[in-house]
Amino acid sequence: MIDAAIVGLGRWGQNLVTSVQGRSDKLRFVQCVVRRPESVSDFARQQNLEISTDFDSMLRDERIAAVVLATPHSLHVEQVIKAAAAGKAVFCEKPLALTKADAQRAVDACVRAGVVLGLGHDKRFWGSMTELGRVAASGALGPLLHLEGHFSNESTGRFFEGWRASDTDAPGGVITATGIHILDAFVAVAGPVHRVHAHVVAHPPAPEPVDTLTLFLEFRNRVSGVLCSVRTTPAFVRVHAFGKEGSIEAVGPTSSTLRLTDKDPQHRSHAPVNSLALELEAFADAVEGRAPYPITMQQMIDTVAALEATIRSIESGAAVAVA
Repeated sequence: MIDAAIVGLGRWGQNLVTSVQGRSDKLRFVQCVVRRPESVSDFARQQNLEISTDFDSMLRDERIAAVVLATPHSLHVEQVIKAAAAGKAVFCEKPLALTKADAQRAVDACVRAGVVLGLGHDKRFWGSMTELGRVAASGALGPLLHLEGHFSNESTGRFFEGWRASDTDAPGGVITATGIHILDAFVAVAGPVHRVHAHVVAHPPAPEPVDTLTLFLEFRNRVSGVLCSVRTTPAFVRVHAFGKEGSIEAVGPTSSTLRLTDKDPQHRSHAPVNSLALELEAFADAVEGRAPYPITMQQMIDTVAALEATIRSIESGAAVAVA
């Protein structure tokens, strides 16, 4: 059993805690680090969490084997580096960083310290997405040619406040908040991105964002891709990989369809899963040496590199080569 501390106990931090607390035999939270203890005291008591306001003090606590970061994006890199230097395994919510250089710094710190780095892309653990990854890797589709993805989530507007509305913490709008899940899925299937060209259409008035994103991608291996998002529409997630001999489509967490040349489509339903628990338990397995974390450090860097280029393209309106 891994004893962990969670840093940041807002809406998402609480989701992470409740996904495993009292349910998992691999990881449990014993401490939380927050800025305003009074705002989480009831939750902390219910979940048997000690409350601290001192990140450095938590790092000196020998009971803590792992640190889970559910903090604003701009804090991730320095917190990862400090936790790694203290010998703690680190699980960081997405995005790991906002630039490729910073992602590399975070990864390098964990490599130097010999600690595990996990990243919170829970959609990777959906049954539909694991099936898409399996089929794409099997060669059944033939040479990969094209990827399509869509991620819309009305909660990005519902929770558009505080640091989530800050250009410092959430540049690029929906791509940083939720679309990065599709970038991660694309990188997992097709590898590093070479070039991106983003187009955003905004619909005033403020304060709630109403906009659409269309992102055109070319990967280093010449696979093409399109990522779309409508920020305020109800939640919808789709990833579709096309090869010369067929395609595999994942829609939401539980549905996939395999289409092969000259064969009827194969529709599959996948069991619902607690994806937050699965990613935290995969992290615990990596810490205990049972299995590597499913998202490689190079994939973490490549996804942030694509994110950085996307943000630059949104700002400039031009195609941008990935660093």
